[in-house]
Amino acid sequence: MRYNLSGINPMETVYLNADVAVVGASLGGTIAALSAARQGCSVLLFEETDWIGGQLTTQAVPPDEHAWIEQFGCTASYREYRNRVRASYRSHPFFIDALKTRSAFCPASSTVSRLSHPPRLALRILNEMLGPHLDNGRLQIHYLTRLEGVTSGNDAIRSITMRCGDRRLVVTANCYLDGTDTGELIAESGAAYTTGAESRAQTGERLAPERANPADMQPATWAAAVALMPGGDFVIDRPAEYEYFHRLKVPYDDVPLLSMYGPDSRTGRAKRFGLFDGERGADGKPLFALWSYRRIVCAANFRDGYEPCDATILNWPQNDYYLGNLFESADAEEHVALSKQLTLSLLYWLQTEAERPDGGRGWRNLKLCPDLMGTEDGLAKAPYIRESRRIRSLFPVTAEQIAEEGALSPDFSDSVGIGSYPIDLHITTATHTFLYRPSRRFRIPLGALLPERYTNLLPACKNIGTTHLTNGCYRLHPVEWNVGEAAGLLAAYSL
Repeated sequence: MRYNLSGINPMETVYLNADVAVVGASLGGTIAALSAARQGCSVLLFEETDWIGGQLTTQAVPPDEHAWIEQFGCTASYREYRNRVRASYRSHPFFIDALKTRSAFCPASSTVSRLSHPPRLALRILNEMLGPHLDNGRLQIHYLTRLEGVTSGNDAIRSITMRCGDRRLVVTANCYLDGTDTGELIAESGAAYTTGAESRAQTGERLAPERANPADMQPATWAAAVALMPGGDFVIDRPAEYEYFHRLKVPYDDVPLLSMYGPDSRTGRAKRFGLFDGERGADGKPLFALWSYRRIVCAANFRDGYEPCDATILNWPQNDYYLGNLFESADAEEHVALSKQLTLSLLYWLQTEAERPDGGRGWRNLKLCPDLMGTEDGLAKAPYIRESRRIRSLFPVTAEQIAEEGALSPDFSDSVGIGSYPIDLHITTATHTFLYRPSRRFRIPLGALLPERYTNLLPACKNIGTTHLTNGCYRLHPVEWNVGEAAGLLAAYSL
């Protein structure tokens, strides 16, 4: 037993050892632990919140997938996950038969995903997949645990120290995997990494800026779950920073941030969105409906009033937090708090000021849904981090290799997976630029997972060796899952 110097609370030190230690139960981190355990390794998984699953769960991002996902383009375990989601609805007594009988259906009829569903269901299925390995003791999960320190030497990690309440966990393993969405283990270990935008000279990418800017990252978004209740008044308290965000204009046009406008990558200006299906613009053309975009519960897909109302995720262009970075900056904690305030301010504006088609103002029956998020306030447990610290790898993936107009072949000889998604950069935090470019279907090169020097450290999620640009297409659910699975298998293989 060891005691801290304050003399207030005893600090217990526990020593743990395993074949593989995974720091961070992001989506990739969770699957890395699963794949290593499936190979017979003893695995320790550490998570700062009380849920595993990252994008799917703690960050509440419905699966964003490519156009061919129903036929091919993912690993067998990701296919298993998708099948389990649909099986849970097929066995639901109130889910409509018209969808149950289809081979493929979106449970929430969303437009962003072919498999949109609530974070709690995602958590349940991931726990079921991990269950056999938890039962036999091969896998241990330590929740509410954060990285406190790393001991390194001779280009290898010797041990890590985790803090869990009044316990300090000193962990030794043969292989260490970074499953954090911000690359915390990579940074603490002393391994080389990159943040923000590289210059054109550094990467050879035609779309890269002339000058590097490590602080110019994609925005984080603190999501919230809201339902459109049939009646009632659920207006939240006026957020503390509401006036600040209410006065703010978007940097790419003369329109308020709190509005139905968002960035249009084709024009570089603002474009008008609708809230619900069927709304039309001044020109009579249909508007893109934000409500059904990330909908996670569709009441029409259940019979007998089982689900009384729709629910959706507030993760829209209007609450992309572009005013600063939530990590790798001196004022990161302030930006974390402000990113929450932005989402609450957007909700308050929707409840009280948004223009309705009938000429009225505000949707006072929009209600936060803590039950869907596993939180007291209805906001996600963690912010959605689009762009992590990225390890400097033996083979960095550049836009020239995967962009549609690129000259090189994306058929990497050391491929450990495949994916497809456009190069999609949301408005960045320093230069406030945004970009959307088609990409070819691409592979995941093993070299992007291998650090320049370290011999027992692997990235396991969005922290692989991509660039600022290619992070924009390697960050989505099927690819992050694939990266995590490959990292876990590589750790097991190396042992």
